[in-house]
Amino acid sequence: MLNDTLEGDLLKHVKAYLKYQQCWYIKVHGGGYSANGTPDIIVCYRGRFIALELKTDTGVVSKLQTRTMKDIREMGGGVAYAVRSVADVRQVFKEVCISISQQDKKL
Repeated sequence: MLNDTLEGDLLKHVKAYLKYQQCWYIKVHGGGYSANGTPDIIVCYRGRFIALELKTDTGVVSKLQTRTMKDIREMGGGVAYAVRSVADVRQVFKEVCISISQQDKKL
């Protein structure tokens, strides 16, 4: 139960950061209505697909979650990460912004 509370706090802070960045996002609720292994938050930021799997410091990424994030990166062309803090999310966004900048230079 404590882990649920900590992950809930992380979710609240990550959502605030995503709103600050003016992203479109959706929180995916596990269960019968979504595929197993689907990341917790799906984000669209400046035309980029970002999937975030939220974990507490002690949370473990399952094999299925790892496989799903790998599939997103390799087959879908998006980025997918397990994140444990808002600082991790900031790092993801930094990498996405660098990628966007590099792509813009090629145009």
